[in-house]
Amino acid sequence: MNPSTLIGMVASVLLMAVILFFASDDPLRFLDVPSMAIVVGGTLAATFLSYPLKEVLRVMPLVGQVLREDHVDTRGPIEELVALSRLWMQGDLVAVEKYLAQVQNPFLRTGVQLVIDRTPEDEIVDLLQWRIAHLRSREAAEAQLFRVMASYAPAFGMLGTLLGLIGLMDLVGDGNMKAIGQQLAVALMTTFYGVLLANLVFKPIAVKLERRTEQRLVLMNMVLEGVSLMCAGRSPALMRETLKAFVAQYDDEINDGHRGARARKKPAHGHR
Repeated sequence: MNPSTLIGMVASVLLMAVILFFASDDPLRFLDVPSMAIVVGGTLAATFLSYPLKEVLRVMPLVGQVLREDHVDTRGPIEELVALSRLWMQGDLVAVEKYLAQVQNPFLRTGVQLVIDRTPEDEIVDLLQWRIAHLRSREAAEAQLFRVMASYAPAFGMLGTLLGLIGLMDLVGDGNMKAIGQQLAVALMTTFYGVLLANLVFKPIAVKLERRTEQRLVLMNMVLEGVSLMCAGRSPALMRETLKAFVAQYDDEINDGHRGARARKKPAHGHR
């Protein structure tokens, strides 16, 4: 399992334990099945109305991707590109094809295959850039699905609260303060569930997916750069150092991008 995801899950459980056992004399007060049904059922219903069925059915596989350890390896593809470039410069086409058959990265395999097929460089770059754009668009839509669910959950929590308050009006005339207090607590429970699901489930999953996409795009752009160097006949040693610097630069830019807009507005402080 992804270590940061595991830490987040443990922290969430501890948070809930604090809420349940220290914020109330009766932890079972925080368990209300109708309130949960309103939030979860309403969120799912609105999601099905908003997206095609095949996209909604991808929710569980996407959650599985977030839970898995998903480290993007750049070192392996760099060494594969260098080795293929060396064989290509030696003119050993049979060795290149044999090595290429063992490459696991389909994007890298496609790019190098186009090079050894003598495809013009501009056509190779256009095709690979199209595949990069396609991946960016598809995975951005996947993350957006969870962001939409994060916006629906609090809204249906508020809907449940309004329904509970309407029922509360029937008790006001009786003057039974205990019953009124219990009804009010139940009414507010749906808002509690909605905020909890939005901020501890849906939004974190969306951020994880977006971060994974950033890392995959770095890898794909690095491969594109390596294929371009291979087309230009650059030496394997130069290719290795160029791709290492390329990955390091992208990593710096991604990390800087997560320091916030305030830092981006201060170039005089050395921010690139």
